Amino acid sequence: MTAAPTDNFQICLSTLRETDRDRYLACLLSPEDKRGALAALYAFHAEIARVRDVTQQPLAGEIRLQWWRDLLEGDAKGEASANPVAAALMDTIERYSLPRTVLLAMIEARVFDLYDDPMPDRHALEGYAGETASALIQLAGLVLDAPSAMASSEIAGHAGVAQAIAGLLMLMPLHQRRGQLYLPQDILTATGLDRDRFLAGGHSDNIGHAIEAFAGLGLDHLEKARKAGQIPAPVLPAFLPAAIVEPVLRRAVKLKAGVLTAGLQQAQWRRQLRMARTLVLKKI
Repeated sequence: MTAAPTDNFQICLSTLRETDRDRYLACLLSPEDKRGALAALYAFHAEIARVRDVTQQPLAGEIRLQWWRDLLEGDAKGEASANPVAAALMDTIERYSLPRTVLLAMIEARVFDLYDDPMPDRHALEGYAGETASALIQLAGLVLDAPSAMASSEIAGHAGVAQAIAGLLMLMPLHQRRGQLYLPQDILTATGLDRDRFLAGGHSDNIGHAIEAFAGLGLDHLEKARKAGQIPAPVLPAFLPAAIVEPVLRRAVKLKAGVLTAGLQQAQWRRQLRMARTLVLKKI
C-alpha cells in the first residue's frame, strides 16, 4: 500500500527534522499551504547533499545520484511512489511547474562531492554554489510565488553563494579529515598554499589567511545580495536558511585557522531567532 500524497509530505517534513534542521524550521515558518512542497524540495536536497556521507565508494554515490536523474527524466527503475521523498518531489514539480533542468543541474553539481578533486577557482565555486544553494532558494521561491521569485533571482544568486560558503566552513573539519577541500585553488595560491599543504596543516598563518579570504568571499556575496534590492514578501520564507549565515562567516574571519578545531555552528535557539527576525525585518 502506497502512502497518500499528504503522508508523503509529512514524511519529508519529519525527515528534514533529522537531516536539515534549519530548513525544517524554515518550513514551519512558511505559509501552511506551502510547507509540504517546500519540505519535498528540501528533503530531496538533503538526500543528494549527503550521498558521500552514506556511501563507502564514489561509484555507489554515482549510482544513487543516477537514480534521481532517472526519476526526473522518467527512466527510474521502480516507481517513485515507493520512495516518499521522490513521490512528494514529483508531485511538487507537477503542481508548481518546476524546471527539471534546474534539479538535474543540482544533481550534477553534487557529483563533485563524491571525489577529492580540487576546486579550480572562485568561479568554479560560485558555479557549484549557484547550482545547489542558490538554485534551491529559487525553486522554493517558485513554490511560494513565481513572479516574485523571478524578480528576486539576483538576490537568490548571491545569497546562495554566501550560504554555501558558510556551510562549507562549518563542514571544513570533517572535509579535512577525509581529504576533501572546497577552498578554491586561486585563494590557496594567493596565500602561499596548495591543496596538499592545506590538508596537511602545519601552516597556521597561511591557512588562517586562506580561511579569512574564503569567509570574506561569502560576506561579499551576502552584501551583494542585500544591495540587489528588497526581497519580495511572498518569497521571503525561501531566504530564511540564508538569514543565519552572517554570524558563521564573521566568526570564521575571527577564528581563521581555528575554524579547523572550533565549531562554527550557532545554538539552535539563536538560529531560530535570526529566522524569526528576518520575517519581521523583511531582510536577510
